[in-house]
Amino acid sequence: MRFLPGLICLLPLLSPLAHAELIDDVNDRGELRIALEANTPPFNFKDDGQLSGFEVELGQLLANELDVRADFVVTDSSDLLAGVESGKYDVAINHIAVTPELEDRFDFSEPYIHTSSQLIAQKEEPRSILLVQSLTEEKPKTASTVSLAIPFQKGNPAFHASLENALQRIKADGRMAALEKKWFAADTGEEPKP
Repeated sequence: MRFLPGLICLLPLLSPLAHAELIDDVNDRGELRIALEANTPPFNFKDDGQLSGFEVELGQLLANELDVRADFVVTDSSDLLAGVESGKYDVAINHIAVTPELEDRFDFSEPYIHTSSQLIAQKEEPRSILLVQSLTEEKPKTASTVSLAIPFQKGNPAFHASLENALQRIKADGRMAALEKKWFAADTGEEPKP
């Protein structure tokens, strides 16, 4: 019976329910599948048919830091989070505020930006506000601050760590501050916070 402890340690690996870690899938594909709506300047939008905006550039930076290419998939609000949950997309970078309801369904990165809820509401069509305004269709009356983060499937600690490390490097070397200044300083009329 000396082999029993070793066998018990191997059982989870042999189980058909054991799944690969998301970071392994991303590395095997060589790409990070990023869902977005591409309809909310300056966050993400199409400019002459090309994806552009703060979150598009952030997605490219994150993919570069993970040493894979960014594969942007334009989708609509009904598929955005459902696609992340099902594994169709690895992440959604679409100005998503963390809510208790979403935390039950997803793991999140640390916030990548803190911004005005009014700025988001002014830029979006009423149907799109659901991701940042507590599922209401009213534009906010006061300029509350929301923290935007990146959702991904629960149960992927290695991916979470890799994503956090990539975000920290982007913040630490000033690239995040440069992106904020490029995309938001003109809209708010003020300099972004470092």
